[in-house]
Amino acid sequence: MSSLEVDAEFELDSAVDVESQLSAFTQSLTSSVTAYPIEHGRRYHAYKDGDYFMPNDENELDRLDFFHEMMVRLVGLYRCPLKEPKRILDVGTGTGIWAIEMGDKYPSAEILGNDLSPVQPLWVPPNVKFEVDDVESRWMHPHPFDLVFCRYMDGAISDWAALIRNAYSKTTPGGWTEFQAFDVHFRSDDDSLKPDAYMNQFVDHLKEGCRLAGKELVPGPKLEGWFKEAGFKNIRVETWKVPMGPWPKDPELKRIGMFNLAQATDGMEAFTLRMFTKVLGWTVEEVQVFNARVKQEYKSKLIHSYFTL
Repeated sequence: MSSLEVDAEFELDSAVDVESQLSAFTQSLTSSVTAYPIEHGRRYHAYKDGDYFMPNDENELDRLDFFHEMMVRLVGLYRCPLKEPKRILDVGTGTGIWAIEMGDKYPSAEILGNDLSPVQPLWVPPNVKFEVDDVESRWMHPHPFDLVFCRYMDGAISDWAALIRNAYSKTTPGGWTEFQAFDVHFRSDDDSLKPDAYMNQFVDHLKEGCRLAGKELVPGPKLEGWFKEAGFKNIRVETWKVPMGPWPKDPELKRIGMFNLAQATDGMEAFTLRMFTKVLGWTVEEVQVFNARVKQEYKSKLIHSYFTL
């Protein structure tokens, strides 16, 4: 390997201030990942713009935190038998709320969360750090993790098998990788959801948009196969029904159904605006009318629907 050549003029020029160069460089980088594009009144990721169809504005961040609360009520912070971890990676951390709660739970562990946008809080536990990164790029972490955690990346990933291989390569021997993902197809156990329902049309349109964009919307049922292909051992799959609305008799599922109804209705614009207009070619007005019909079905007392985690 050849030697790196030194810039002699750089060394001799007394006017060159490394500190000011560093400041300008970091400001430029910060601008490149925070120059968020605005479409139809919603803000989207600047880093690798268009790679992810969901927004990153305050409305969406609030929805994601609300969604986190629903998930913790349903399954807890995680499912694997984790014991005294030293390093944890949160893949696609979003608002960073999961990483922060894990930092509080394990104060002696290093928690790293990555995402396309630096939208996480500035004040976090001292053992929690965030970085801007594309999880589908090569993983450059110098040390492996006792837990690699990934949740709710449905529709964001082009090559799930490669992502899981990356996770395998960065999981310590005896450590754990846990992915939480969905099958977003709506179902009902009492046939109250009709095949031609707008809810079903919504999923079909979103699947088609993701397909055209090269993304996988329904990774949940395929996780086990990808984990086996990557070389994982001791694989366990758990499945939950996630109700839409307060129709279940069980009090806790009723409450989870209300959480789900709230995040789904609040998120309809986020799910559809960019995807349906830019990828499927709809007008904004068509999206708005369609969304209203879907939300009306979500709120119906006569439809007892759920999807699966």
